[in-house]
Amino acid sequence: MPAVDKLLLEEALQDSPQTRSLLSVFEEDAGTLTDYTNQLLQAMQRVYGAQNEMCLATQQLSKQLLAYEKQNFALGKGDEEVISTLHCFSKVVDELNVLHTELAKQLADTMVLPIIQFREKDLTEVSTLKDLFGLASNEHDLSMAKYSRLPKKKENEKAKTEVVKEVAAARRKQHLSSLQYYCALNALQYRKRVAMMEPMIGFAHGQINFFKKGAEMFSQSMNNFLSSVADMVQSIQGELEAEAEKMRVSQQELLSVDESIYAPDFDVAAPQINRNLIQKAGYLNLRNKTGLVTTTWERLYFFTQGGNLMCQPRGAVAGGLIQDLDNCSVMAVDCEDRRYCFQITTPNGKSGIILQAESRKENEEWICAINNISRQIYLTDNPEAVAIKLNQTALQAVTPITSFGKKHESSCPSQNLRNSEMENDRIVPTAELRVPKADELIAPGTPIQFDIVLPATEFLEQNRGNRRINPFGETEDETFPEAEDSLLQQMFIVRFLGSMAVKTDTTTEVIYEAMRQVLAARAIHNIFRMTESHLMVTSQTLRLIDPQTQVTRANFELTSVTQFAAHQENKRLVGFVVRTPESTGGEALSTYIFESNSEGEKICYAINLGKEIIEVQKDPEALAQLMLSIPLTNDGKYVLLNDQPDDSDGSPSENRGAESEA
Repeated sequence: MPAVDKLLLEEALQDSPQTRSLLSVFEEDAGTLTDYTNQLLQAMQRVYGAQNEMCLATQQLSKQLLAYEKQNFALGKGDEEVISTLHCFSKVVDELNVLHTELAKQLADTMVLPIIQFREKDLTEVSTLKDLFGLASNEHDLSMAKYSRLPKKKENEKAKTEVVKEVAAARRKQHLSSLQYYCALNALQYRKRVAMMEPMIGFAHGQINFFKKGAEMFSQSMNNFLSSVADMVQSIQGELEAEAEKMRVSQQELLSVDESIYAPDFDVAAPQINRNLIQKAGYLNLRNKTGLVTTTWERLYFFTQGGNLMCQPRGAVAGGLIQDLDNCSVMAVDCEDRRYCFQITTPNGKSGIILQAESRKENEEWICAINNISRQIYLTDNPEAVAIKLNQTALQAVTPITSFGKKHESSCPSQNLRNSEMENDRIVPTAELRVPKADELIAPGTPIQFDIVLPATEFLEQNRGNRRINPFGETEDETFPEAEDSLLQQMFIVRFLGSMAVKTDTTTEVIYEAMRQVLAARAIHNIFRMTESHLMVTSQTLRLIDPQTQVTRANFELTSVTQFAAHQENKRLVGFVVRTPESTGGEALSTYIFESNSEGEKICYAINLGKEIIEVQKDPEALAQLMLSIPLTNDGKYVLLNDQPDDSDGSPSENRGAESEA
């Protein structure tokens, strides 16, 4: 016999949309089988009714034949032969009536009764289990909704324990009902074959026995055929018994697991979190805004596919696109006093969707997976290895590393101010020097600031004289009129990663060490939120501008920038060291780390060019020679780099960042 389709009992607990879709196919098949069984039963009952009618008809016929003798015919002479003949016919009809009665009884027992039992027992059982499964699923959804509404702060532990027990009980009940429902649907695939053939075997045997007693009308070949059909039915019955035993054992094994798997957050104390995921799937609560101040939460099945976040409601055949995850950012948020919420923000800085996981483990794994996908790791040849390498590199912050960068092997303009008067290619071969230790560059335990509000900027704002102080630490653009007359104006899109105080600015190793510590701290503490700004490089200042309000967040004099460098492996990382005065009369050194949409070398090149412009502004001839050494485009703009603008991410700001207006 060909194999039959079966529902996997192991997938009953997960209850994914794929399993629900397959379950709907089995339910549709069961509904079709129920309709067909009812029609088949009506036809068989009609045959049985006809056979009963035949019995009654033959019995009535026999009586009528015997009643001929009792009739008072006016002309009844010579009817003795007719009467005796009718008596003989009455005996024949009585014998036929006995055969028809036996046939009717045999049809009732072997044809009608099995199909009725199949309908009343098997099909009714499937229908009842379907209703129980639906009630258990609804009860589980209600308990999960109640669990999701548990407050985050100052929770009532007793209430939480009761809700967790309620969720576990509902999930176990749903699991048990789904296992029973799946087993019944799997068994139905075998039983329907038996139910279709067994009544016809009874019908055929009854007819054969009827005709054998009346006359030899069926050949031996028909008997052989019926015997083979009977053997086949017995074989199917044996397979059904074996499969029923196998499903019973599997059901017992699945129900013998630890009760903790039914609790949604059983490992909240020390969850085993996989931070190297490049794909993730599971149920999440999606926040939907229904009005100006009203929101609803909907529990849906989410999964990642490539660089996309997909959503698949129950009953849907396939999922739909919810969010493009390339270059997006994700962070944990507090939303409506709910736990385990996180928000996905688009690359242009607009707030995206807010989702809620059912446990701390799921929450952190979703954040890590989306963060890995946003880096486009899935496009590499071995994405799993790349994700593991990146996370291991971030976690190496627990052990001191002498240097975060490699040797300067590329044409990087990230040099000290003393190298500003070298040749146009800005490549300075240096001798191998002693690499300073980490504690010589940055004091151990130095705090890292992840917010864009900079202490150095606040100090400068407070010492600008009588000008009104902005309480938000921001400065309006019109306070910097020197940008209008600057020989160099170049804009880059950057995201602030962090800043920290350093001990020296004599080497670029301090920038690499700051990059290592900032990235490691973000990875360890799951800090994924980054503030996006426009970095304006002029021949006098470095300005961080808010992209939406065009308000200057921070301003650095170019002369106070003593070191600047781009990372040698991650080309989009860039940092610089700023020397700022203190109220005590001394000077403080701070390193600022950014991630750029374009290559960090372009930013370093622009800073280096601005410093050169400052140096040669005192000599007009040298300034003219410097500007003439920079090639012009057709529209009269200065090209800052020899290569073409980086269009890797399609950002218009990078095209603007490849040119400078003079």
